[in-house]
Amino acid sequence: MDSPQRFLPLTHVVYHVLLSLSHGNRHGYGIIKDVARRTGGRLELEAGTLYAAVKRLGDDGLIQDVAAPPDTDARRRYYGLTELGTAVLRAESERLEELVQLARDARILPSHGRA
Repeated sequence: MDSPQRFLPLTHVVYHVLLSLSHGNRHGYGIIKDVARRTGGRLELEAGTLYAAVKRLGDDGLIQDVAAPPDTDARRRYYGLTELGTAVLRAESERLEELVQLARDARILPSHGRA
């Protein structure tokens, strides 16, 4: 398996797509809606932006096409994380956590439990 580190850092769009798929397989519109919901509407992906990211993620082996769930529109393409995609999402999340800790140490952000 490729080293997850070689994919870092991720763009915010790619990070949010992988994060969305970490909660289950989704079709493109489902990813768009999930990202908007999770970010409180701060990130609203355009279809072209999403599908460019999906293509690259598929080419890199981070996501894959999966079978549509029963009783759904079979014309929709569903995507799921690969093992490598999960490892990359974890590595990026750890990298971001380290950055947040540095900001806390520098008192740019409050420590946990303090306002």
